[in-house]
This record gives sequence, C-alpha cells and structure tokens, in this order.
Amino acid sequence: MIVAPSVLSLDYSHMTEQCELLNSSKAEWMHFDVMDGHFVKNLTFGPDILKGFVKLSPLFKDVHLMVTNPKMFADVFMNAGADQITFHVETIYDKEEIKALAKHIHDQGKKVGLTLKPQTPIEVLKPFLHDFDLFLIMSVEPGFGGQKFMPEALERIRTLRTWLNEEGLDTHIEVDGGINEQTGALCAEAGADILVAGSYVFKNDIHEVCEKLWKLQ
Repeated sequence: MIVAPSVLSLDYSHMTEQCELLNSSKAEWMHFDVMDGHFVKNLTFGPDILKGFVKLSPLFKDVHLMVTNPKMFADVFMNAGADQITFHVETIYDKEEIKALAKHIHDQGKKVGLTLKPQTPIEVLKPFLHDFDLFLIMSVEPGFGGQKFMPEALERIRTLRTWLNEEGLDTHIEVDGGINEQTGALCAEAGADILVAGSYVFKNDIHEVCEKLWKLQ
C-alpha cells in the first residue's frame, strides 16, 4: 500500500520536524489539497507552499486540484515541483479537453490523475481508463479535512477496479477522506492501492500510523 499523508492536516508550527518524521516513515507520497474557494468552499495552498515542501522532503508530491480552472493551475503547480496532478472531471465538460489536459501534463514528464465528487456517477470515468495514471475516489465531500468516511465509496472502488482489470490496466486507485486503519483495510480489500490520510497521521504517532497503513493489502 502506498501511504500519502495529506499535509492539509500538518501542524505548520512544526512543519520541518513533521516533514522529517514523514521522510523517515513508510510514507512514499505527500498529498496536497489545493482549493480555490470557488470549486469548494475553502482556501488552502498556493505554489510557494509546495516549493517549501520540495526543499524539505524527497517524497513524491501528489497534488489534488480542487479548482474551477485546472488548466491554469496545472502548469503553476508543475512548475512549483508537483510530481503528479489530479483534477476533477466536473471542471471540464468536454471529453476531448479532459484527454488533452492529461496529455499536456504527461508531456511535461508528470503523472496525471482524474477524480470526481462523491455524488458524481462513477460511470463518467469509464471513457478515460486508458488516459490516466491514477483515479482518486473521494470518500468525503471535498473541501475540509476531518470528515467521516462514506462507506458507499467502497462500491465505487470495486466497480472501478473491475473496469481496470477488464482492460488489463494496473492503474492506481487512490482513496481520500476519513481514512484510518479500519477504513483503509476496507479500501484495500475493495481494490485501492493508495491511501490518503490527514488527521489520522498527524494527530497520532506518524511512524506508527504510516506503518499500519503501509502494511494493508
């Protein structure tokens, strides 16, 4: 299991120390929730914050764009050091434009993911199975950390993994929202291979929690 702590929940008064703990833990990725105050009702990181983390950690920088204009923000965050850009299917209405943005991100040597809100039908992802390195299933409503896990996400994970298997694809399925050891185990069983966890990681022993999630199969 790839563990991707969400730095939205990090204690920024101890940013350096917590990055050092992550660097020496079983975490392989850092997850950045970028919110513009429009697509979701919250504001978080600009690119300069990401640049700071790039200096502090070698972990893979996984950027989730919860923004109305992902085309603009994709370049901004790639230039700031993102290794992967994930954007929302709801923000671009034309299928060919979604594929074009995915290709543009790939052309910059970056990985690319596609995600959707919990109430958006999972079927909207089906035309894009061959175009993305990752699909992110949200198990809470995007916008704020610390929410409870939505169990209906499990069926969405199973459905998506079945589609990918039928196409012979080993594409990553990432899950974000309300993740702890118990919900993470359910996600792993359903077919997820990346877990994003914020509050669970940073409000507990970082090393211990990351190892528990890493061991899930």
